[in-house]
Amino acid sequence: MDLKAYKTFQKIVSTGSFNRAAEELNYAQSTVTMQIQKLEAELGVQLLERGKQIVLTEAGRLFHEQERQILKDIERLESDLAELHTGDAGSVRIGVTDPTATYRLPGLLKTFLNRYPRVEIEVEIAGTQALSERLLRGELDWALCSAPELGTGLYFEPLFAERFLLLLPEGHPLAASPRITPEDLREHRILITATHCPYRKKLESVLQEFGGSPLHTMVIGSMVALKDYVAAGLGIALVPAVMLNPVPPGTVSRQLAGTPIDMSCGILCKTAEYPLVRSSAKLYHFLRQELMEQPASS
Repeated sequence: MDLKAYKTFQKIVSTGSFNRAAEELNYAQSTVTMQIQKLEAELGVQLLERGKQIVLTEAGRLFHEQERQILKDIERLESDLAELHTGDAGSVRIGVTDPTATYRLPGLLKTFLNRYPRVEIEVEIAGTQALSERLLRGELDWALCSAPELGTGLYFEPLFAERFLLLLPEGHPLAASPRITPEDLREHRILITATHCPYRKKLESVLQEFGGSPLHTMVIGSMVALKDYVAAGLGIALVPAVMLNPVPPGTVSRQLAGTPIDMSCGILCKTAEYPLVRSSAKLYHFLRQELMEQPASS
């Protein structure tokens, strides 16, 4: 199929002349004639009756009706392929950990999709360990999470720091304390996430240097749900500050004394697939800019 010949035929029909078609297409008239002769030979039918006026044969009328739709479909396909190449269209499978998935990502994705409506995004919400495994299996294009374990064959680029605050029930004994230290926490029930959760490991790393008696803990499987369990008076928790805007009713937030506690979060992908390309790269660069500009407490 010679698309140039198709377009030439369409131009002849619209102008009613081989000469005018050649002028508008910037072809020699012999080129136009040759293209139509070749097209008719390939189709095995005569499309045009030559004379003082160009007249479509019955086959020519049928071909013209079908050809216009064919050219539109081809032009749409060419446009789609061009957008796919530039990243303006395509599909992206990303994994995201909470609280980013709940508190940061929805608004950012809305802005991105308003800008690039032909990009399809699939979001998987899980912990860093589970997302790392899915990346290695090729089930995700990249993830937005905390740093993975060393030696995983994954590339990690930090983008922002997740800052943590203590969340306490309003009537808790520590709520009135002007200064809360890690040692103070050992005397009270602490709500923590599952063993493999990076946020729990962060809390444990803060407390282990102080030694002392074992922690009195209660495991809550969801980082986002922690604040509700604190509000119910079940204990205190170290939670990302982004979850506390506003602070839930019946609770108060405090900073743990000492060095500010934060955790690095960023983009995770297979080392062999970095830098990202096409729509994955388009989304990555957008989120990278937006997240790096956000203050740690937002």
